Amino acid sequence: MMCWFYDGGKEVVLLILRKRTESGELRTYRSLNARMELAAADEKLYNHLEIGFDGELIFDGWLKQAGEGLILNDLLFVTSNSHYQMDSLYIAPQKIYLFEVKNLSGDHFIEKEEWISCTTKSEIKNPILQLKRCESLLRRQLQVLKCSLPVEAYVVFVNPEFHLYHAPLHSPLIFPSQWNRFSQRLKNVRISNGFHSKLAEKLLSLHVEKSPYERRPEFRYEDLLKGVVCGGCGRLGMEVFNKTKLVCRNCKRSERFKNGILRSVEEFRLLFPDRRVTTSQMYEWCGRIKDKRAFQRVLSENLDRIGYGPGSKFVEKG
Repeated sequence: MMCWFYDGGKEVVLLILRKRTESGELRTYRSLNARMELAAADEKLYNHLEIGFDGELIFDGWLKQAGEGLILNDLLFVTSNSHYQMDSLYIAPQKIYLFEVKNLSGDHFIEKEEWISCTTKSEIKNPILQLKRCESLLRRQLQVLKCSLPVEAYVVFVNPEFHLYHAPLHSPLIFPSQWNRFSQRLKNVRISNGFHSKLAEKLLSLHVEKSPYERRPEFRYEDLLKGVVCGGCGRLGMEVFNKTKLVCRNCKRSERFKNGILRSVEEFRLLFPDRRVTTSQMYEWCGRIKDKRAFQRVLSENLDRIGYGPGSKFVEKG
């Protein structure tokens, strides 16, 4: 994905080789939050995932202020039998920047190597230790790829409502008030030859799609509320508006019937990867909001049908 931005009338090319998207874990929790009452621990984790993703989107907006470069988001690698996730890599001609994004809020302080909330007195994971681990493993991977570019790693805090007391003076931390100054260091970046693009492609090829650390709450199909989840507010409550449209009774957002059904198919596959997508199944999953023939038409026009009769199913067009 190549993006063009304008900085003072000057065209800047920012090549985003891996776009940031919601993780399967976050999409799973979003769906279940709309269809069941999450346990307290699951709700806490879900909110944490949403806040984290919001912070990453804020950081993406900040990074658009940088100079030309290659950006890889949400990478999951396995090096020396260890999994590690990186929020963003920025490949510059002379070095590679590794960014770990945090969307923390409130006052915190550091005592020895412990990060503690001033409000709750509870300890949070030390992001510097997390960063150092990722940085070390990334360096090892670059050595395997015969890449000698140095790595410069930072934890970036995006929430202006976050404050850290006793932060070490020369620590790899970037706070909201410091980002503009830091981004000036990237303004003159130019990707000079094909080496950097080849390196980026090699790194992309190492990405692991499925994280072993993704969590899923316990749930059963029978216990989930049926219907179409709104693509806007994320709540259950899409209703038939006319022959071709659905409207959300909560936020009044409308969309084509086809789009709502296909989104529900993706959601169903995410939650139940071993179940078949059939007309009857999607008719039930979507709360019987329209007759079966309407579902049959949408599935037939947008998916490939395998088999006939009771054993048939729909799959992605190949």
